[in-house]
Amino acid sequence: MPKGSKASFVPGPRRTRGLQPKSRLICADNTGAKELEIISVIGYKGVLRRRASAMIGDMVVVSVKKGTPEMRKQVLYAVIIRQRQKYRREDGIRIFFEDNAAIITNPDGSPKGSEIRGPVAREAVERWPKIAGAASIVV
Repeated sequence: MPKGSKASFVPGPRRTRGLQPKSRLICADNTGAKELEIISVIGYKGVLRRRASAMIGDMVVVSVKKGTPEMRKQVLYAVIIRQRQKYRREDGIRIFFEDNAAIITNPDGSPKGSEIRGPVAREAVERWPKIAGAASIVV
């Protein structure tokens, strides 16, 4: 094998990242925020000058664009729970949702709201177990 060959590396499923900075998301919890805008993606390691991208289960830094006066203009952490872009699961099926949505969380991943409106993707619940307690439907 040539030096530097990556033949021994066995990657997991290819993740389709459907959201970038400046993407608008619906806030699916009861914190008072209505619309969020992605500022940056936590833990994204990409190529120089490539825009960071995120998908379901990723933690992002967001700005609250619409909501109650106390929540507006705040910079918070959020976890993406739904995306419109199709992505492939381990079992081979492709899944997508009708909107892009996130919930506001603390930096450790625990949700700030007490309930989540709408379905939550299984990938987000597996990565952030504390979200499962507030989720009504896991797809």
